[in-house]
Amino acid sequence: MSKNILVLPGDGIGPEIIAEAVKVLNCVNARFNLDLALEEGLLGGAAYEAEGSPLPDSTFEKARACDAILLGAVGGPQWDKLENRDLRPEAGLLGIRSRLELFGNLRPAILYPQLADASTLKPEVVSGLDILIVRELTGGIYFGEPRGVRTLENGERQGYNTYVYSESEIRRIGRVAFESAQKRGGKLCSVDKANVLEVTVLWREIMEDLASEYPDVELSHMYVDNAAMQLVRAPKQFDVLVTGNMFGDILSDAAAMLTGSIGMLPSASLDKNNKGMYEPCHGSAPDIAGQGIANPLATILSASMMLRYSLNEGEAADAIEAAVSAVLDQGLRTADIFSEGMTRVSTSEMGDAVINALQ
Repeated sequence: MSKNILVLPGDGIGPEIIAEAVKVLNCVNARFNLDLALEEGLLGGAAYEAEGSPLPDSTFEKARACDAILLGAVGGPQWDKLENRDLRPEAGLLGIRSRLELFGNLRPAILYPQLADASTLKPEVVSGLDILIVRELTGGIYFGEPRGVRTLENGERQGYNTYVYSESEIRRIGRVAFESAQKRGGKLCSVDKANVLEVTVLWREIMEDLASEYPDVELSHMYVDNAAMQLVRAPKQFDVLVTGNMFGDILSDAAAMLTGSIGMLPSASLDKNNKGMYEPCHGSAPDIAGQGIANPLATILSASMMLRYSLNEGEAADAIEAAVSAVLDQGLRTADIFSEGMTRVSTSEMGDAVINALQ
């Protein structure tokens, strides 16, 4: 029975990096007889331009029916000034996450040994880095109501958002994090701001309550400002971090630079049944779109995560990850990870190199 994948190229560099990931998927599809069936759809600014909505009904129906989703990136400055925020590309991304209940975001930050010099931190600080950030993805301040911009009685405008989490939302992301820690180093750090925010007081209480169900996992807590500092001071102290939507958004991008480039970080956004949407952690990078210099490896590694988590094709996922490592061994680098003595390659050349390593 075929495994149906919805491919959403999106905006900016999205179509370029997705094209390389699709080439790699076609390669492993033939090599491992995976019976993958790929179909494209529109999301973000491209969808708004074509259909007047960043998340057309046709795209959502395809997303609901498929086995997994591979996304490029959404957004661009040409849509930033749309007065109706619901029509902006980011609304399509938040909408598909929410409507599919993709609450569990897994963001691994792994430093390939070949890229130790690409990080802005000293090699001895980041060598051997292997962190997993578990981010709650469908709640918190990005989705809380009420929200908006209002005019006060004195005529001054005021923006407001609501940071809210229910107990059930915290428990389900907590279980994902504890179970992830069980499969790794057995250490879980919960990141909050419980000294200031009541919502994260509840967050901490529930994480403590869950800890009794996972005696093989060592739970610790850290305020988000300290966690940001510790990520750049001594990142290898962490195994798994779990946090809310906004904190996870910020910390995972900071962790990206530990690995040399955000162009190296994949991610998975999963529902309770491990159906998911897979995307690179970087954005649409409109400033380099169309130049053929974007790094496709995060998207290719996202495809590998898709094969592993949603499609149960671990052998094919292993092969892709080994091929990426082999390409880095060859000294091939896109602009974001290039250093003296290496060979600079384009987006498509990097994709072709991964395919050659696979073959």
